[in-house]
Amino acid sequence: MYQKKFEELELRDDFIFGKVMRNKAICKKILEILLGIQIEDIEYPETQKAINITYQGKSVRLDVYVEDDKSSIYNAEMQQKGDEENIRQLPKRSRYYQGMIDLNLIEKGLPYTALSTSYVIFICTFDPFGKGNYQYTFRALCQEDTTFALEDGSTRIFFNTKGNLEEAPEELRKLLQYIETTQPESTFTQQLDREVKRAKQNEKWRREYMKELLHDFDMKEEGRREGKEEGREEGKQEVNLLNQLLAEQNRMEDIIRSAQDAEYQKKLFEEFQI
Repeated sequence: MYQKKFEELELRDDFIFGKVMRNKAICKKILEILLGIQIEDIEYPETQKAINITYQGKSVRLDVYVEDDKSSIYNAEMQQKGDEENIRQLPKRSRYYQGMIDLNLIEKGLPYTALSTSYVIFICTFDPFGKGNYQYTFRALCQEDTTFALEDGSTRIFFNTKGNLEEAPEELRKLLQYIETTQPESTFTQQLDREVKRAKQNEKWRREYMKELLHDFDMKEEGRREGKEEGREEGKQEVNLLNQLLAEQNRMEDIIRSAQDAEYQKKLFEEFQI
């Protein structure tokens, strides 16, 4: 699978999305546009919030986790199309995120009344349900009387940048179009575009992105090696040495490319005479 270079990242990429949402004013405005509400203030935007309920339990890392002045919780995630299995799992992933947020809020023995109003938001660059809608909003309704809602304070919303945007409110339409096309068509999306460009000029974030890619590749390589015979230990040591030499020269993109391209890795072996 092709991995984008840092310079190629867009708002639709969760790494840049998380960084852009660190801008308090932009984070607040995006939430207002998506939800069609006014938010008085954001206490703090917290990006990449990790929630660990138990030592052995599965943790979750949220792209954007925000609490407003009324203690409402907003979790926003950017989702690009993966394989069919990942798409099928998206509804249950949203359920899991909602559950983890709730457990995090009351894990210290507080009563259920301590649960805040919460929104789990997925911005998808594909149609997650195949209905053509630009927005899918889910709340608990009584099956015997669908005019009666459970009113438990939880809402899960899926946005679709490829949906029929003609009936969408203007600001929402232009925001979703910008995510889809990267072409700003409003004052706010122009501001958003400048913030994306500013984020891609941040050298600290560039290094962070490269480290994340390397970590992902290491995890994949570890998975491939599980169960294989020990006879490949020598090859593993050669790759580790190559990566060390490349890292010393800050050639992170070469490390990433070599992990995907065996011929390119062979070329690098020859360069370093390994």
